[in-house]
Amino acid sequence: MPISRRTALFSGLAAPLAACTSAPDSPLLSAATTPARGAFLHGVASGDPEPDSIVLWTRVTTPSDRLAVKVEIAETPAFAPLLQTHTAETDRGRDHTVKIVPTGLAPGRVYYYRFTVGDEVSPIGRTRTLPDRTDAATFAIASCSNYPFGYFNAYDHIARDDQVDAVIHLGDYIYEYGPDGYGGETGRSLGREHVPPREIVSLSDYRARHAQYKADPSSRAMLARHPLICIWDDHETANNSWEHGAQNHQPETEGSWDDRRRAALRAYYEWMPVRDPEPGKPREALFREYEWGGLLSLAAIETRLMARSEQLEYRDIVPTLTDDDAIERFRREIVGAPSRELLGAAQTAFLERHFRQSVAKGTTWRLVANQIIMARLIAPNVADRVSEEQIVEFEKEWDQVRTFVEFTKFGLPFNLDAWDGYPAARERFYRMAQAAGARDLIVLTGDTHEFWGNDLLTDTGEAMGVELGTSGVTSPGFMARLGDKAFDYSLLMRRENRDIRYHDPLHHGYLRLHLTPDRGHIDYMAVSTILSPNYQAFRTARFDLIRENGTVRFGNPQGLGLKERIVYG
Repeated sequence: MPISRRTALFSGLAAPLAACTSAPDSPLLSAATTPARGAFLHGVASGDPEPDSIVLWTRVTTPSDRLAVKVEIAETPAFAPLLQTHTAETDRGRDHTVKIVPTGLAPGRVYYYRFTVGDEVSPIGRTRTLPDRTDAATFAIASCSNYPFGYFNAYDHIARDDQVDAVIHLGDYIYEYGPDGYGGETGRSLGREHVPPREIVSLSDYRARHAQYKADPSSRAMLARHPLICIWDDHETANNSWEHGAQNHQPETEGSWDDRRRAALRAYYEWMPVRDPEPGKPREALFREYEWGGLLSLAAIETRLMARSEQLEYRDIVPTLTDDDAIERFRREIVGAPSRELLGAAQTAFLERHFRQSVAKGTTWRLVANQIIMARLIAPNVADRVSEEQIVEFEKEWDQVRTFVEFTKFGLPFNLDAWDGYPAARERFYRMAQAAGARDLIVLTGDTHEFWGNDLLTDTGEAMGVELGTSGVTSPGFMARLGDKAFDYSLLMRRENRDIRYHDPLHHGYLRLHLTPDRGHIDYMAVSTILSPNYQAFRTARFDLIRENGTVRFGNPQGLGLKERIVYG
C-alpha cells in the first residue's frame, strides 16, 4: 500500500518514538505546504534564537520599490492576545526581504508570528526562544540540499516533528551550478532545473537561486515550523571555496572572486534568518554561540571564507608520489604543514572563550556545528575495485576521479577538502579545546552526503569526543555512485579506519539528536526516495551517547532492520 507524506517508518530495536497523531497547530503545516500565492511566495522563517529575541524573516513578492511590512507575535496561533507588533520597511535594495528581531520575549517559549503587507497575510510561523533552564533538547541536523537532485523530503519530515527545538543546518543550503553542472541531468528528468539556468555569479543570480529554494514547499514547511541555526559551506558561494578563491571560480571568465563572494554573502544575509554582522565585523565571520538552559552549549563555526588555506588537489599530488620518501614528505611537509589554516586567530580565540565559559558553568554537553569531516579517514585502496566504466561515469561530475583512484594506493587522507587536508589546524583545535577543559565534544558535520559516526582522537590517541555526520538532503554521496559496490567500499573504509563507528553511504536524510542530563540519543533518519514527493522515512541506526571519563563516547547500537510505523502531523 502506498504510504503518504504524513507517514514515517523508523527502523531499530529501541522502544518506539512517541507518535504525534494530531498536532494542535497542524493547520499551520497545511498552510506552509500548499502552493504559495500572493505577496508571500517564499513563506516565513525564524532563526538565530536567544533567550529574549529571535530573527523573524520573510520576503514580499512585489513590483513596488519601497513598502512597509508588519509582523505580529503571539503565544497562540489564533493571535489572541497579541503580544507584539513591529513594522519594518523593505525595498529593491534588500530584494524585498524583511528581517525583524523582536526583543523582550520570554525564554524557552513557543511563539507564533505572521507578516502583513496591505491586505495580504503571510502563512503563520512557529518558533521558540532559547530556554534559561531545561532538562531536554531535540535537534534536526541537515545539510546539502541540491534542488535538481530531488525533492526535499527530509525537510518535510522535519517539519512534521513537533519535538524538534531547532534545525541546525550545516551548509550547502543552495548550490551554485548551472543546468550542465552537478545534478543538472537529474533536474531535467524531474522538472527541477535550477533558476536562473546558468551558474550563478552576480548578486541578482544568487538572489534568484535563494528565491527558488525558499519557494520549495518542503523548505517552506520546515522553516515555518522550527527556528533555524545555520552555517554556510562552500556552495553558498562556489565549490571548494577558500579565503582567496574557489575551485569553481574562474576569474578569467567570471570576474573577481572578491566581487562574487561579496554578492553571495549579501544575498545570504538577505535571504537567511540570521543576524546581520555586528558593526566592524566582516561578513565572512559567521561564527556564533548558543546556550541551551545549562544543558548544552553550541558553537557554530566557519571554515570556508575567513582563514582557510587553499585545498590540495589530487591531480597535483599524484605525480609527486614517486616513492616512500616522497609519500612521507607529502604527509609531513605539505599536507601536514603547520601553516595550513582553517579557523584563524579570531575564531580560535572565540572558541577558547566559549569552551572555557561552558565548562565553568557546568554545562553538560558541548556541541560544535561544523561543515566538514573532522575525524581522520584514510582512503582504502580501490585501484583494483573500480571499473573503467565507473570511472568514466564519475568523470561526468568530478574530473579528478581517475587521479583520486590512483591516490588511494598510498594510504593517505581520503578527503583533502576536510580537516584531513589541514591536520596541523585540527591538532591546534584539539589542544585549544583541551586547554579549555573541553575533551567531550559532539561535532556535527555535513558536506559528505553520507552518514557517519566517528570517534575523535588527537594525533597521540587522546579522546576528544564524537563526530555525527549527516547525509545530504538530496545530494548524492561519493560512494553511492559505486552502485552495488558502495557497501563493499564502506566495509573497506571501516576496516582501514578504526575511528569509524558507523557509516552509511547510500541513504538521504538527516540526523535527530536528543540530549538529556544523563545521556544522548542520535537517530540516523533516512527517506526512501527523493525522486518523488511521496516517500517513507525510517531510522537506519540509533546510538546512545554516553559521558565517561571526561569525554563522550558511543554506546552500543540499539539495532538495525526492524521498521516501526509512526505518523506525524
